[in-house]
Amino acid sequence: MHNIGVLGSGRVATTLANKLAGAGHVVTVGTREPARAAARWSGAHVAFGDPAEAARGAAIVVNATPGETTVERLGALREELKGKILIDVSNATLRGQDGLPSGLLYPGSSVAERLQGALPETAVVKTLNTMLFTVMADPASLRTPPTAFLSGNDEKAKAVVGRLLGDLGWPADWIEDLGDVATARGPEAVMLLVPSVMRRRGFAPFALALAR
Repeated sequence: MHNIGVLGSGRVATTLANKLAGAGHVVTVGTREPARAAARWSGAHVAFGDPAEAARGAAIVVNATPGETTVERLGALREELKGKILIDVSNATLRGQDGLPSGLLYPGSSVAERLQGALPETAVVKTLNTMLFTVMADPASLRTPPTAFLSGNDEKAKAVVGRLLGDLGWPADWIEDLGDVATARGPEAVMLLVPSVMRRRGFAPFALALAR
């Protein structure tokens, strides 16, 4: 069991917070409007606080904030995140007129790398960003086994995150460790496929799968 802070209050954050709490972890959702988020909550038991409170009391923090503002938001929590594992599931993209991704905000880099640079005393691990949010906590819902990629500099932190993925329903052989944090560039670039997939298939569950 871990104390886990989940930063964000959107669909990704609530999906992950609910599943992790249901698996027996102590979860605090960190949001700028904790009372409002608590009033809307209908899942497993979690606590609510502001982002600093959620990060301060956790050993593991999940970043489910919008990727476009992630580095700024979490950079302000440097002290609260010191010595912690930070699981980054965000994507930072430019938006087209239809609101869908049209390009990468950090070409030649990644959100995960920017976070690791801004938070040198935090172990950043990138994962779960190559799928629709529903698949993050229910990978077996797809007909084809999906792949959850891991990128990060700290091997022990990646091992902890791999076990947490198991609590979310991910078998070990569906998890692919790509290497250091710079390898997050590839998974983050997968977001550029999303507009074409959604225009063809609609808002349906999907994920990237590595065929072996």
